[in-house]
Amino acid sequence: MIGRWFEGAIWSSRLVVLLAVVSSLVSAIALFYMSTVDAWILVTHVLNYGSPELTAVDRVELRAETVTHVVEMVDGYLLATVLLIFGMGLYELFICKIGQAEESGTSSKVLVINSLDDLKARLAKVVLMILIVRYFEFALGMDFNTPLDLLYFAFGIAFLGAALWLSHLADMKH
Repeated sequence: MIGRWFEGAIWSSRLVVLLAVVSSLVSAIALFYMSTVDAWILVTHVLNYGSPELTAVDRVELRAETVTHVVEMVDGYLLATVLLIFGMGLYELFICKIGQAEESGTSSKVLVINSLDDLKARLAKVVLMILIVRYFEFALGMDFNTPLDLLYFAFGIAFLGAALWLSHLADMKH
């Protein structure tokens, strides 16, 4: 009797994962909202790009700021995607399968999580993309004062390329 009750309590304790699922989904929605607002503000600022009142120096500065904001916006969307995949993955692993995701013809295999390894692999790919976007964002503001700075930058690009290649190899094994 007590053993059965205890097992029921242990099994029901998995529902605490719902806190992480709901928090992840709410955070993802918040990040999607923030990135969309950033996109709207970006568009309204870029409309000034063709203004005859803008000097060449101001136009170059606006272009640099625009590229930086686009990278930040992409970073926000990617992070929101991580939270979305994480929340859905936790739900599928601990609560129950999402039948609509498995049955949908438009659903990507990214949204169907069968194991903790699946969840980790999906998150790793998106995190890798975030790191690449962050590196690009860092590179936009980087000053190359010495040839060694340029060499470090090139090594960074080579490491990112190797990481992408290795993740592609891992996909081919599955």
